[in-house]
Amino acid sequence: MSVDNRAKKPKLPPRWFIHLAWRVHRGLYRVLGGRVVWRPRATRWGTLRLTTTGRRTGQERSVIVAYLEDGPNLFTLAMNGWGEGEPAWWLNLRAHPEATVDLVDGRRLVRGRAATGDERRRLWARWREIDTQLDAFAALRSSETAVVVLEPRPESDTSPAA
Repeated sequence: MSVDNRAKKPKLPPRWFIHLAWRVHRGLYRVLGGRVVWRPRATRWGTLRLTTTGRRTGQERSVIVAYLEDGPNLFTLAMNGWGEGEPAWWLNLRAHPEATVDLVDGRRLVRGRAATGDERRRLWARWREIDTQLDAFAALRSSETAVVVLEPRPESDTSPAA
């Protein structure tokens, strides 16, 4: 009798572990100056440092997120460690769409937005190619996980996060 791993409900690590992992990742990024990050190769994902403007404080807030490339755009998932609620960075980006991303090849100015319709389905399917349990993890949340597109913006476009 075979067991289909995709049919199993995935288990998440405890929230304290997820928070610890985020802190360690941010610390390593800071100590190593962003030199140790993954870049997408074919269908592989990478990590970037996203700096947004706080929706309540107006202060810069940074987070490390996984991403894929889609032409000139980058995209990520607003998953909050697959826990309930929206991640703070996504709430900040919705309030103040202008942001910056730091990649191995330097800093880019971006504008964030949620993918919708066919674009969302296409990008979700691309992410599913590298994470076969994506749908199972997304089912743990009571709301749909946003697919966030980070589009390039001109150098002359200034904002507090730039």
